[in-house]
Amino acid sequence: MSGVGTVPVSGRDRAVLRAVAAGRCELGAGCEPILLVDGIVCADFSVAQRLIVAGLLAAPDPALPRSPAALTAAGREVVAPAG
Repeated sequence: MSGVGTVPVSGRDRAVLRAVAAGRCELGAGCEPILLVDGIVCADFSVAQRLIVAGLLAAPDPALPRSPAALTAAGREVVAPAG
């Protein structure tokens, strides 16, 4: 597991962030954000909250039932090609 700064990022987290970067994800608002990948609820129910708290994924708009998932600047840094 590697990370950006002090935020550990697992391989699964990186895969989710790449899917968000590719425009394949939506977040459902509620008491806990729900991540949908290609329209299907992600089996890792805690991934959205974990990435939001880590500052890698933007929190969903609570006024909308679903909205496109978006990376933060730190999230973009994680998925940026090394080099």
